Amino acid sequence: MDATQDQTIFSAEEKLAIEEQLERLLSSSFFSHSRRFPAFLRYVVERTLEGESEQLKERTLGIEIFAKGADYDTATDPIVRVTAAEIRKRIALYYQDPGHEQELRISLPLGSYIPHFQPPDAALPKIEAIAPAANESSPAVATAMRPKAAVWKPVAALVFLLLIAAASFVWWKYNRQSPLDQFWNPILGSNEPVLFCVADQTGYNAIALRDAADPSRIVMLQDKLTAVVIDDLSTITKIAGVLETQHKRYSLRGEGDTTLMDLRAGPSVIIGAFDNAWTLRLLQPLRFHFANDADMSQFSIVDSTQPSKERWTVDRKLQLATNNYKDYGIVARFTDDTTGKPTLIAAGIGRGGTIAAGEFVTSPTLLRVAEEQRPGGKGKNNIEVVLSTQIINGEPGTPTIETVYFW
Repeated sequence: MDATQDQTIFSAEEKLAIEEQLERLLSSSFFSHSRRFPAFLRYVVERTLEGESEQLKERTLGIEIFAKGADYDTATDPIVRVTAAEIRKRIALYYQDPGHEQELRISLPLGSYIPHFQPPDAALPKIEAIAPAANESSPAVATAMRPKAAVWKPVAALVFLLLIAAASFVWWKYNRQSPLDQFWNPILGSNEPVLFCVADQTGYNAIALRDAADPSRIVMLQDKLTAVVIDDLSTITKIAGVLETQHKRYSLRGEGDTTLMDLRAGPSVIIGAFDNAWTLRLLQPLRFHFANDADMSQFSIVDSTQPSKERWTVDRKLQLATNNYKDYGIVARFTDDTTGKPTLIAAGIGRGGTIAAGEFVTSPTLLRVAEEQRPGGKGKNNIEVVLSTQIINGEPGTPTIETVYFW
């Protein structure tokens, strides 16, 4: 009984044996603590036993098992492939446990969602000593005359299984991390301290100081000041909290005092948009970046693939007149081509957009939503997110993800 063809016809006895073995698998500790994996394996087995294996395609499984829409993009949503990979690993672990050697084998071959069913002795090749026989035409003698092939096939199979196990371990190690860990790994994984490059305001020539004897008395004294926008402190403190919990060293420097050599010394976190030249410079080559009109009355986020389409714009006059408007921000975490270092930018068109960016990079829920949009394939380790937030009486609301781009 080996279902190696898509349209294998099973006898009643074979169906019963397979169904009984399926229940043994699903009742084991490798499957019993999950709802998704048993549902997936049960579905593909039952469809195969009913002669409907031609329906076991990625899109169909996504719709039937995971309630995806009929038009969902399998390229950007790999849930079927990821689930199948995990099931293959769990099945292998089940049959490696002592006591299952004589059980019928259910497997899910790589590159297919159609299960195979094999007797116990067909699961793995065996190396056996073959006694000589007088009749060289017998199978035993024929096999004995090919000792290298007899040994090589099991060895190749063992190497293949080890490679699968190693790949499964890497996949398991990566996927057991939280979305917060995955997002911050490039910044926290570096040995160098992190540099905060924050927007600053210069040109203040006086400072208001209070009289110690009479705090209600304020005296203006001449001084040259560099100030930080207080709303940016919300984002700065949120990100600093992440670094502190991981015992990551960091320093803080104003945009005007930050040089290219500083940014090349290690990972950087850059806060602010139109008041931080480094944000504008480093985002310019990316897909999403900031833009404005000549008289600085319209500020926007531009999609370089659709430069003429304005979707995320703040009217400065409306902003000042009502203090009720929709603000937008960008979060970009990438390895910058110029500095060669991991870079995180959290910036908004207005102050509310920067606050929303700080909330996004420290929110496991929002990061999970963004991570779910990661497309399949290798090398897509950089991410750029456009956010929006409704400003009411100057206060930002909950961030909303407008779009996510991986590259």
